[in-house]
Amino acid sequence: MLWHPLNVESWVSMRRGSISDVKESVETIIQDVRENGDAALFALTEKFDKQKLTSLRISREAIDAAYEAVDPELVQALIEAEARITRFHEMQMDKSLWLEETEPGITLGVKTTPLDRVGVYIPGGRAAYPSTVLMTTVAARVAGVPEIVLCTPPPVNPLTLVALDIGGVTEAYSVGGAQAIASLALGTKTIRPVQKIVGPGNVYVTQAKMMLREYAEIDFPAGPSEIGVLADESANPAFIAADILAQAEHDPNAACVLVTSAKNIAEKVGDEIERQAKNAPRKEIIEKALAHSGYVIADSLNEAIELMNEIAPEHLSIQTADPLATLSKIKHAGSIFIGPYTPVACGDYASGTNHVLPTAGYAKTYSALDVHHFMKRSQVQMVTKEGLDTIGDIVEILATAEGLAAHAASVRIRRE
Repeated sequence: MLWHPLNVESWVSMRRGSISDVKESVETIIQDVRENGDAALFALTEKFDKQKLTSLRISREAIDAAYEAVDPELVQALIEAEARITRFHEMQMDKSLWLEETEPGITLGVKTTPLDRVGVYIPGGRAAYPSTVLMTTVAARVAGVPEIVLCTPPPVNPLTLVALDIGGVTEAYSVGGAQAIASLALGTKTIRPVQKIVGPGNVYVTQAKMMLREYAEIDFPAGPSEIGVLADESANPAFIAADILAQAEHDPNAACVLVTSAKNIAEKVGDEIERQAKNAPRKEIIEKALAHSGYVIADSLNEAIELMNEIAPEHLSIQTADPLATLSKIKHAGSIFIGPYTPVACGDYASGTNHVLPTAGYAKTYSALDVHHFMKRSQVQMVTKEGLDTIGDIVEILATAEGLAAHAASVRIRRE
C-alpha cells in the first residue's frame, strides 16, 4: 500500500534528522577541498559523478552550443518564465536609500546595497533543473549582485546552460555535491570564494551549507522536496493526489503529507494515488518517496491547521471550502498554494514566485528565497547640533552609567 497514516512528530523528526546523518562524510569532503583545492574537485567529481574533467569552468562556447541543442520552444518557455520571475522579484525591491527626520535635528534611515559575489548551487543527476537556475539567478540579478557564480554537477544538461545564460550568471562551474559548496565557501585556485551560497540540494549539500556558514552565509537549509496538503471534505481527491505525485517524483527522499479533517478524503486520495501512479514514468522514485509519506486525520479543521503549522512544510496546498480563511491561520510554510486550481507546479515554473524554499520544518524560521537574500542593510543616522542637544543628556547619562567615559566625552565636546 503506497498510502498510509503518519505521526506528525515522527515525520518532522525524520525530515530534520536526515540532514545531520551525513555530517562525518561532509566533514571529510570539506577538509579535502580545504587542503587540496582544485585537485580535490577533480578527484571528487570523478569519484561521485563518474566524470573525468579537464576543466572546471563552463566555457562560453559550451553555452552557445547548448542553444543549438535545445528546442526553440523550450528556450522561449524559459524566456517567458524568466520575465514572470523578474516581475515578481522587482515587486519586492525596497528603496536603495531612505531618510526621515524623526525629530528636529535627527534624521534616520536605511541604505540597502547588494552583495558583491554570491554562489548558486543547482542540483543535477536525475533531472535537469533550469527552473531552479532561473529562480536563484534572477533574484540575485534583480537585487543588483554583480558577480553570480553557479555550480552544478556534470554532465551539465544543455537546458541548464541555456537557463544560466538567460538568468545572468557571470561564472559557471561543473562541480557538484558538498565539494561544490566547499569550493564556493573556501575558494580554490579556480573558484574564488563568495559571500553567500543559495540553492537547494541533497542532504550532503545541505549539511555542507550549514557547516560552512562561518565562511559564507547561506539562504537556509533546502533539502529534498516536500509538500503538505491541508484539506477538508470539499477537496478534490484527484487534484490532491496529482500534487502529491508531482512532489514524490522529485527524489526518493522527497516526502508528502496530507492533513485532513475528513477521513473519506484521505481514503479517496489513497485510491487516486494508486490509480495515477500506475503508469507514472518515474514510478520507482515515486514509490520510494511515498514510503515515508502519508496522511494524518484531524478531529477538526482547526486541529488540522495546528498540525500543519507544526510541520511547517516547504510547499503548502490549501484545499478547503474557504481557503482564504484557512490562510489567515497559517503561520509556517515556505510557499502557499490556494484553491483547487493552483497546483504547486505553477510556482515551480511560471507564476513568478520563487521555488527555492526552506524544508524539514525550517519554514518556521526562514523565508522563501527573494531579493532580500542578496542584499544587506546599513542603518543611517545624521544628527545636527540641535539634535545633539536634544539627545545629548540621555547619551551622556547612559554612557557614564556603563562606565564608558570616552563615549560621554565624545558627545560633551561637541556640545561645548
